[in-house]
Amino acid sequence: MPIIKSAKKSIRQNKRRRSNNLLHKNQVKRLIKEIRILALDQKPKEAKELLSKVYKELDKAAKTKAINKNTAKRRKSRLTKLINKH
Repeated sequence: MPIIKSAKKSIRQNKRRRSNNLLHKNQVKRLIKEIRILALDQKPKEAKELLSKVYKELDKAAKTKAINKNTAKRRKSRLTKLINKH
């Protein structure tokens, strides 16, 4: 256990940041899973409606640095390509 006050604060900050990052990451994973299922089930209309939510969540995760901004861009691009293909 840390003794120094700043180290204790650092642990509190890390715990808060970790929970926020996991929240964003899990939300992104869940939405991507849903959109892939819809795209592969030949339901492009529903997938396109969900696409904006995925974009929003990916942008939020990138903004808070839960994921890298280039990772967010790559995932958006690949999902859009997947939906347009099916």
